[in-house]
Amino acid sequence: MTRYRFRILNVFKRGSEPFSGNPLCVFENAVGMNDDTLQAVARQFNLSETTFIFPSDAPEVTANVRIYTPAYEMPFAGHPTLGTAHVCRALGMGGDRLSLKMPAGIIPVTAAKDRWTLTANEAAARELKETRAQLAQALGLTESDIGERPLWIDSGSEQLIVPLTNDTAVRNAQPRGDLLAHIQSKNGLGMAYLFHLNADGKALARFFFPQEAAVLEDPATGSATANLGGWWLAMNNPLPCAVEVSQGEYVKRPSRLHLSVDAQRQVRVSGDVVEVGQGSFEV
Repeated sequence: MTRYRFRILNVFKRGSEPFSGNPLCVFENAVGMNDDTLQAVARQFNLSETTFIFPSDAPEVTANVRIYTPAYEMPFAGHPTLGTAHVCRALGMGGDRLSLKMPAGIIPVTAAKDRWTLTANEAAARELKETRAQLAQALGLTESDIGERPLWIDSGSEQLIVPLTNDTAVRNAQPRGDLLAHIQSKNGLGMAYLFHLNADGKALARFFFPQEAAVLEDPATGSATANLGGWWLAMNNPLPCAVEVSQGEYVKRPSRLHLSVDAQRQVRVSGDVVEVGQGSFEV
């Protein structure tokens, strides 16, 4: 048996609220764990994601990172990237500029105190093949609630980005797992990011994803926020843009995320990170 150190963090926290943001578990050094063990440990912690740090194999990379939900490995995810960078800095592996290598590629991350920012990979977009009526039914909404041009966007993890016509529609969404399961990403997963952008540059968002036979709601989804930036670019909307995203209302974990897309089409996602605990785990 080997004892491994881990840390618990809240990522995309809102102000000084102690139980805001998306919880994350980060293992400081996962050398010795195989794929089955990584998955089993993530299932044990049962957070939306658990990350595992491995030593870098290249001078331009701070650390290699694996990201697991309780059910599967992810090539990229936002709040795990920011939270893992926070731990790497605390461990003395780097300062306020880090590069984390994950299956989706190398993600640059920077910090201003405890606000971390990732620069997303260039996004790919594809059209939704289902009708608006089918999508609305799967989301528990009316067809008139769906805004202009839902798209599959992939900047490291493909997700369906669905604009809605008002905040009320975002709050009223009640996805049906049996129907959402048939609206699949390229990896065969039925997931959807719903948002409404107000005139003041603030957005309300919810993200639904599958876990076994259930559909769960995420408190804060950095990868989907990056994909929102990809959707903005695919829609040829004006640049630069800056959006403050509120998420987590319905799961009692209020979260705040910041999206920016600059004139050079670089998509960045930022949020505040706080460490809330440490411990060890024997495998």
